[in-house]
Parts: sequence; C-alpha cells; structure tokens
Amino acid sequence: MVEELKRRVYDANLELVERGLVIYTWGNVSGITEDRKYMVIKPSGVPYEELRSEDLSVVEIESGKLIEGLLPSSDAPTHIELYKANDAIKGVVHTHSEYGVIFSQSGVAIPALGTTHADYFYGDIPCARALTEDEIKGEYEKNTGLVINEAIKDIDPLSIPGILVKNHGPFAWGDSPEKSVCNAVVLEKVAFMAFQTMVLNPRVERCPQFLLDKHYLRKHGANAYYGQKKE
Repeated sequence: MVEELKRRVYDANLELVERGLVIYTWGNVSGITEDRKYMVIKPSGVPYEELRSEDLSVVEIESGKLIEGLLPSSDAPTHIELYKANDAIKGVVHTHSEYGVIFSQSGVAIPALGTTHADYFYGDIPCARALTEDEIKGEYEKNTGLVINEAIKDIDPLSIPGILVKNHGPFAWGDSPEKSVCNAVVLEKVAFMAFQTMVLNPRVERCPQFLLDKHYLRKHGANAYYGQKKE
C-alpha cells in the first residue's frame, strides 16, 4: 500500500515541474494511505531532478514521526493538519506558483469571474488570514495548517479545493495526489486569468451565481452530466 502510494506521489511531484508550477525545490506533493495512518511526502530540500521514489518520506500521521525515507518537507506539519481535519482530503500540494503568490502577497481572494474557474472551484478561492507573530515563532508549519483549517471550516474542501495563505502562497488538495496536482494547476491558471481580467477591467463583476451553479454542478453535482458515463 505504501509502496504504491510512493510511486504515485513521486509521479505527482514530477508533474509539478512538467506543468511549470515549481522551480528548484519550491513545492511539494503528499498523499495519505487509505487507512489514514501514514503520509508520503517529498523530502526536504531535494531538487526535483535528483528526486527518487525511494527517497520519499513516509510519516506517521498521529505522531509526525518519520518512518522511512529522507527527512520530510518542512511543510509536512501543514499537510498533516489538513489530513487530520478533513477526511475527504487524500492529497495535498503546496507551491509558490507565480500568480497564486501574487494574490497571496496581496491578501486578496481569487474571485470567481467566469466558467473556467467555476468548472473546478465552487466560488472564490479564499485567502486565509495572516499568521500572528506568536504563531510564526511557535510551531509555524503546524499553525499554517491550523489557519487553513480555520478558513475552510464551513466549506466542503472538495468544492473549493485550494486556498491562499497570506504573504505565503497557495495550497491545493483533492481526493488523490493526482487530483490535488490538477487543482493546483487550475488554481494557478485561474489566478492568472483573474489578474489579467482585473487589470483590463478593474470594475469587473463576479460570475453570476446561476452560471457558477450550472458549470460547477454539471461536472460535480448529484446529476452531473459532463464526461463519459461509467459502466
């Protein structure tokens, strides 16, 4: 079970590079085992071109203890807090992608302006509050996860599968490591589109709710009809 997850998380991390979301060591993907006892995550500070699947860090969720592999990403405690609080989340991504960071540094949510956004995110992508000085001086990475959970506590995490952390950058998640990467890619693309739209028309209005409903629910709702029917 863990070996298969390591392969998938390894491939998911490499996809971040292929999609242009990370350079150097600026990001990480994790996944959680079906029993939710262990997390597999990219090791800390290892360049993607040197990454091997056997290097991936296997971490016990409850204790945060490293079970095997290299030392885990410094963001591992953030991922753990997301998994602990949200059973629907099975993969987490953190990047410093360009337009996601621009919105994060501005402390501005990514508004739902059109159907491209609505196909994946059922509303604005929120920006979590800034961490306090005490939160940063304390267990910074764990507290980052707690601040994210605070911001999404009243949201179905799979309906808006991403967030911005103020002054930091974007996190995304999904029901698998692969889907979390997809959502991270889409978050960056809609951030780019929103930024350019707001430059062109500073008075732009959000997507009407009925159009947001139509596009999101036709792909993700109880009566979704997008795509091919499964046998």
